[in-house]
Parts: sequence; structure tokens; C-alpha cells
Amino acid sequence: MLNIAQTATAKIRQLVAPREPKLTPSDVQTARQYIKNYWPKLTRHFPKDDDSLIGLPNPYLVPAHEGGHDYDFDELYYWDSYFMVQGMLDQEHKDLVVGILENLLDLQKRFKIIPNASRTYLTGRSQPPLLTSFIFDVYEAYKMDKRWLKSSIEIACQEYETVWMGTAKPNWRNVYKGLSRYFDVNILNDLAETESGWDMTPRFEHKALNFLPVDLNALLFKYETDFARAERIFGDDTKAKQWENVARRRKKTMNELMWSNVHDFYFDYNYVKEKRGSVKSLAGYFPMWAGMVDDRQAWQMVKNLRHFDQLGGLSATDQQLSELLPGQIPTQWAYPNGWAPLHFMVVKALQRYGYTHDARRIALKWLKTNLDWFNKNGLFLEKYNVVQPDKPPVKGVYPSPVGFGWTNAVFERFCQEFILDFRENTYSQNESARAKTVLSEREIFDNTSKEEKPFAAEVIMSGDERALRKASKDDSK
Repeated sequence: MLNIAQTATAKIRQLVAPREPKLTPSDVQTARQYIKNYWPKLTRHFPKDDDSLIGLPNPYLVPAHEGGHDYDFDELYYWDSYFMVQGMLDQEHKDLVVGILENLLDLQKRFKIIPNASRTYLTGRSQPPLLTSFIFDVYEAYKMDKRWLKSSIEIACQEYETVWMGTAKPNWRNVYKGLSRYFDVNILNDLAETESGWDMTPRFEHKALNFLPVDLNALLFKYETDFARAERIFGDDTKAKQWENVARRRKKTMNELMWSNVHDFYFDYNYVKEKRGSVKSLAGYFPMWAGMVDDRQAWQMVKNLRHFDQLGGLSATDQQLSELLPGQIPTQWAYPNGWAPLHFMVVKALQRYGYTHDARRIALKWLKTNLDWFNKNGLFLEKYNVVQPDKPPVKGVYPSPVGFGWTNAVFERFCQEFILDFRENTYSQNESARAKTVLSEREIFDNTSKEEKPFAAEVIMSGDERALRKASKDDSK
């Protein structure tokens, strides 16, 4: 039944015009120039320690710049840095990109942790680990040599073992069946939630220390497969197989604890209560981004996009009842807000498994939301209200900065992939051809088999080619 649904989807997508924003290079030209001119405002270089600010050997980027604002940054942030370079992996920015990565490696060597940010008072926690992905992005973009790769991977391995697989203070993260949690040396839930980067979110029910996050453990799976990949490059198949076995065990445990056969989706796992959390979030797509899921799971996760897909992009979570109650701690990493790094990860996850139409549609929708706000207000935001894109995003526990580093970078990256390179991308050529083919309902039915017609009917009624939900009834059998 599932194969029929997938076949029907592929065929019907060739018959139904894709519903996506239409953007041209000229539409985004002014915004892209703004971003290009904005990078120098976000560039810092402090080679020596200055009070709490940690000196770093190379220039780096900060998240935002607003002169006189309470949140005017001078420090480098871990996961912000990874997403900010995604818009500048070119020769023009090589020195800056490589320098930022080397700053992160330097922090790990000096403090035995990559801090939340380059402040001494932030060395008690980290941020979502993206070091090996950063290393391989640089290795591939700039054709770095094996010696550079080996020294970089060795430092990433130290981070993995010391920080993320630590079993006692100050790195008490590996706590249950080989899986890890977010942590802070003060053993406080709110600060552990800050390490997640999702500060604040309904995902952890304000008890982040009790949860094994699906995104964190997917990122660690990615580390393990990256270590295996590196060892094969170095010619050590024995070590590569050892890392592959480690990754396989993590995958097995995550599927047992975090994958719901009822919802066909990944959830965070409360290891204290030994039950899955109840919040669906875009963190559930990190296993797909990491290459951890099989084709059936990927298909189910694509169908689950309907829980997040809004007018202006993807909301960080599905809608929660607690968000409607007065007196709750503001949760900006939640419905109705959408975030650039989460869009980047979901789009890359979809591309990895061949769902290029959905990846393109989501990317263009996010671009249009960013662009509409820029055209009206002359700036980019840290986050956006994707449910009502013309309204401001829901605020968190700190004022919403503008600027904004990772939004700018993902905007530029998506422009490059889905607008500027439109003619070069095979799947974009296909989508262009599909856009010219608008058939009547009768013609669609004439071009589908008897088994496919029920799926075609639902597509037509919903206007959404991802709405083939009848197959999900058989998936749980």
C-alpha cells in the first residue's frame, strides 16, 4: 500500500502545478546586497582576553549588531557560527569561515569544551554540537588536506568524548542507555534548556535535565558517522567499522525510545518517567538530516510536515494548549514562531531523502516571509511569526534582536540554491516543467491507475500533494 501511495505521489506531482511562491533574482537583489553589506557590522576580532570576553585568534561573526542596544554582541556563539557560515562557503569568505572554525577548535583545546559563547561565565555549558559538520563543510568547500582534517577531527573526538559522552560533573550528559541530555554545570533545568539553543521551548516541560533530546542525539549520531567517514579517508577501515557500530547502537536505542509508531514521528524522551514527550517539534527532523532514518520513516516524516506547515513557513512546534494559558514562561522556540536554522535543517533533511519538491516549496515560502518583512521594514529578524507573517514574532525571555546573522545566512543560501541556481538544478528544471502542466481533475484521473485514484482524489480535494494520508492507516499494521 505504501508503494502505491509513493508511486501515486510521484505521478500526481507531475500533473498538479506546484503551489509555491515565485521569486526571481531581481526580487531578492536588494535584500542580498543588504546582507552582503551587513557582514562587516557583525565581524569582530578580539585576540586577547578582555575581562569576561575570551580572546580568539581569528575574526568571527556575532549574531546581531544594534548600537546602544542591551543585546549588542561581542562574543562568538557556537551553533550560530555554524549556520552563519552556510551563506558564505565561497572563496571570497574562505579566511573568515576557516578562521571561525579554528576559533571553535581553539576553544575546545583551551577549555575542554566549546562554550555556549566566548565568555568565561558561559563555559559551564555548550550549545548543540555541530563541529564535525562544520569541519566537513570546510574540508569539502576549500579542498583542505588530510593532515588538516585529521587534526580537526581529533579535537572533535575530544569534544564528543569529554563533553557529550561525559558521565559526571562538569559534563554529566550521558545518562541513560548510551544517550545524552543537555546540561549545565550548575545543574539547573533552565540553564540546561539554554544549552539546547531552544531557550525557551515547551519540548522539555521546564525540566530539560530529565529529557534525552532527539536533536542532540541525532547530532551525536552524525558525529559518529562523521568519525567513521574520516577514518575511511585516513585508510583505517577497522576504526571506521567501530564508529559505525557505535552509530548503529545509538540509532537502535533512539528508535526504541524516541520513535512513535502511533504518530510516525520522533519525540524527545523523558528518561526519568521513561516515556516520550508530547510535543511535536522540528527537532524530530534532525535524525532525517543526519541520515539516520529509513525510507519508510522518511515518508512518514514528510507527511508529518502538515503539523508545522504554516502560511509563512514551518513553526518550531505544533500548537500547544499551554501556549494559550496566561502566566506561562514565554516560549519563543514554539508555535507560531519559525526559525532560520530549523528551516535549514529540515530542507537539508528533505533533500537528503529525495523530497526535493517539498524542500524547494518550504525554502521559497521561508524566503518570501523574510523578504516581505525586509521590503516593508528594511531589516531581517531573529525569528518570524509564520502563522501570521505580517505580525511580529512571539517574544521570548529576552528582547528580539534584529540583523540577523543566521537569518541572513540561510536567506543567502536558499537564494543561491533555489533562485540563482534554478536552471542548474535538475530537480528545479523538473519543477519548472511541472509548473506549466495544469490539468483538469478529469485529466488527472485519466492518468492514474485504479489503485492510485483514491490518493489522487484526496490530493485534488486538499490542494496539497503531501496529503496522501490514507497510506498511514496501513503503515501502523
